[in-house]
Amino acid sequence: MVARGYTRRCQPLRLLAAEQVEAIHRGTLHVLETAGARFDSKRALDLFRDAGCEVIEDEGRVRFPPGLVEACLEKCPSSFVVNGRDPRQDVRFGGNTVYFYNSVGMRTVDLETWEPRTPTLEEQNDGVRILDALENVHFVNSYTPYMEIEGVPHCMMLLQSLASRLRHTLKPTLLGYLRDSEVFAIEMAKAAGIRPLGMVAASPPLTFYPDACQAAFRFVEAGFPIWVSGGAVAGGTAPATVAGSTVSNNAELMAGIVLVQLIRPGTPVMVSDFVFPMNMRNGNPSFGALGCALHGAVFCQMWREYGVPAVESLSGYPSSKKMDIQSGYEKASIALPSALAGASLVSMHGGVHGELTYHPIQSVVDDDLAGLIGRLVESVEVSPDTLALDLITEVGPIPGTFIDRPHTRQWWRKEQFVPKVADRLTYPEWIEQGKKSALELARERVDEILSGHHVPPLSEDQDEEIEHILQTAREHYRDRGDM
Repeated sequence: MVARGYTRRCQPLRLLAAEQVEAIHRGTLHVLETAGARFDSKRALDLFRDAGCEVIEDEGRVRFPPGLVEACLEKCPSSFVVNGRDPRQDVRFGGNTVYFYNSVGMRTVDLETWEPRTPTLEEQNDGVRILDALENVHFVNSYTPYMEIEGVPHCMMLLQSLASRLRHTLKPTLLGYLRDSEVFAIEMAKAAGIRPLGMVAASPPLTFYPDACQAAFRFVEAGFPIWVSGGAVAGGTAPATVAGSTVSNNAELMAGIVLVQLIRPGTPVMVSDFVFPMNMRNGNPSFGALGCALHGAVFCQMWREYGVPAVESLSGYPSSKKMDIQSGYEKASIALPSALAGASLVSMHGGVHGELTYHPIQSVVDDDLAGLIGRLVESVEVSPDTLALDLITEVGPIPGTFIDRPHTRQWWRKEQFVPKVADRLTYPEWIEQGKKSALELARERVDEILSGHHVPPLSEDQDEEIEHILQTAREHYRDRGDM
């Protein structure tokens, strides 16, 4: 049994013609064969050399035979399952199912001043619990929901965040890495009885630093599926064009896939698109830009062709600093084409501005948007029952009505999408009930979740083991001088 998600029943969106797909693919193989990629890991370089790659030892550079790259792509399973604490919420990535997950923020945001502030551990835990309650959050990101927590040293952030997720959500999750934190994260995941994804991230352009290489070996050897990501800025660490940044980004992801498949052939892999165009006025990533929508849709189309599950990670990070109209249209305009083009997982919930701020109220609003997009990709059922020809004939012209018919009671909830916090009242009802906005309704829903949603706890033994691992990690980093 796995989480439902949304089945893409419409024809996939194709921005690229077949010859354009082929040009990008051949261009990617050309880059890997000529420029190659840098890996700061002797262990990885030895693997590549044994597999027939050209290795330039003093540069750490690897040039890949095209045949090896294509063979490693073929070794990636087209679908696989990740497990959380509740088997009913396991997720199968791949195929035609679309899932949604949360974005993250460095800090929370003050809703009066709209300025960032560091959240408390209680706010961290509450944020995770709210995500657990939202029906359109199917998977939980690493660093969820905050990258900073009051009183938690930076070296412990990933581990404290993981402990929060293990304790306050039943949903599957992603493990990151920082200063060997994956060693402890793997132990914690096994103690909780989950099978998460492990992240391996390229550093654009075309580089894998020692921590990424080490994480790849550790996560694969632990038996975890792998999330390969990049993070280029088009015009800075990748070409300014959508086609060129797709080639550069895909080359990085494929180099990571080759490493993973050489470590253990058949390891499940999914790839994440996190390429933003540069804001040429200030040099920052252009969150929420049209270029994100174009890049995401092209990326998802390409990886659908490869048969490797793809993550659209761009839409959860708008440029707006507030929960406003701009935030909504930026998220929707990026998420929708990627969901239509073939994404297995789409970023959505909670991001207020870029990777800087996050708020649970925003995640509640975004849950409506995720549900709306999910319903759209499920398309329209055309069958004798939905065509309703006999019913139309039976009802006939005015004064006939369909409102009292069993067919209407059977079908209206299936056909319509009913949001949880959007204002759908008539004007008189809206005035009578206090003229509440969607944000006010979302605030009320957050309060309802925190007062009424309870996540089954870990067993006492599991919780004690996780706390023991955290304490061991604290001592490790204290001994290293990181705390």
